[in-house]
Amino acid sequence: MSGTVTITGVDVHDVRFPTAAAGDGSDAINRGDYSATYVELRTDAPDGVFGAGFTFTNGRGNEITCAAIRALSHHVVGRTVGEIFAEPVAFWRSLTADVQLRWLGPEKGVIHMSAGALVNAVWDLRAKLEGKPLWRLLAEMPTEELVANIDFRHITDALTPDDARAILDKGLTGWEERLAGIERDGFPSYTTSVGWLGYPDDKVRALTRQAYAEGWRAMKMKVGGPIDDDVRRARIIREEIGPDALLMMDANQVWDVDEAIANMARLAEVDPYWIEEPTHADDVLGHARIARAVAPIRVATGEVAANRVIFKQLLQAEAIGVMQIDACRVAGVNEVLAEILMAAKFGVPICPHSGGVGLCEYVQHLAIFDYLRVGTSLEGRMVEYVDHLHEHFVDPVRTRDGRYLVPEQPGYSSTMRPASIAEFSFPDGPAWR
Repeated sequence: MSGTVTITGVDVHDVRFPTAAAGDGSDAINRGDYSATYVELRTDAPDGVFGAGFTFTNGRGNEITCAAIRALSHHVVGRTVGEIFAEPVAFWRSLTADVQLRWLGPEKGVIHMSAGALVNAVWDLRAKLEGKPLWRLLAEMPTEELVANIDFRHITDALTPDDARAILDKGLTGWEERLAGIERDGFPSYTTSVGWLGYPDDKVRALTRQAYAEGWRAMKMKVGGPIDDDVRRARIIREEIGPDALLMMDANQVWDVDEAIANMARLAEVDPYWIEEPTHADDVLGHARIARAVAPIRVATGEVAANRVIFKQLLQAEAIGVMQIDACRVAGVNEVLAEILMAAKFGVPICPHSGGVGLCEYVQHLAIFDYLRVGTSLEGRMVEYVDHLHEHFVDPVRTRDGRYLVPEQPGYSSTMRPASIAEFSFPDGPAWR
């Protein structure tokens, strides 16, 4: 029955939250108003069920992704859910390889992110129609169907369909037991809420102390300002969390390669677990050189890796010790499946990027699926948590003692509250008048 549901329209909303003034989300290169290009797929389902998806932006420019989604929406409207999932790669390519719009990427930037919003909305719709949270829909899916959803073009030198089948078949063993464990204990997480670059020292200390009291034993700080300031702030956090908790660092691409190596030599005194985005996101060889120089500190990246091919190269070059998938930088669930499987093939743990608007809601599903069917281990695996803006979602993330609780509602946890859409729509919502 769910396969006959037809997508009848696409509603696009420019939703922005005024976060810049408080310094929330500030780092060495970004200071924005956290925003979402939010999509709802209208359907002819008798109960009015709709698909919700979005891509995250940083404020100005959100109107551009809105325009791109409208330009791509004709590939979605009029299709049934059954048609889409009967030929999922053909559907995915209709968005990512549009014969004219692809030129604006290809497979990167505004067009690719906008395609991802539509793809994620389609998956949310299917999960809702089947009455399952997305993680369960994926975890219970037969291996052949999962493989059929992946576009292997340009990655078969790193991951073949047979490789994917072997990994997914192996993951069938014991996944119910793994699920019972995270339903009982939650999924490991770390918080970034303590160390935004725009926060003064006393606020960093207070937030770190509070997070530790709430059960967090892994925390991340932003670096990339004057190195003496970075060292001072890092010492504050390490002093508060003690020697055994994990401290991660994120430079948000601001350093040159040699600069990253030199600065991490200074910061090594506080025993960082990883350095994230130490240089330009596209510099695969630069990341590889940094990784060799700063070991045993791990290099982590991926939140702005444009597509599966960039991830392929990072893995092949042994440039990362932690892979940070993002739910909506790339073109949705289908492409993330490829990335998760490549990480497993190369033995690199996944710690999803999160925060922003709704990214926590999204990536919890992806991390849980990875654990249940692909990676099958919690070793070195954590989901980022940022305590911002969850109240605007119908099914917000839940945490306990520094761990994510497993989502239970059907869908991709991506549906925004109508009141929030109305309040923060740009430029006419009351929040922006």
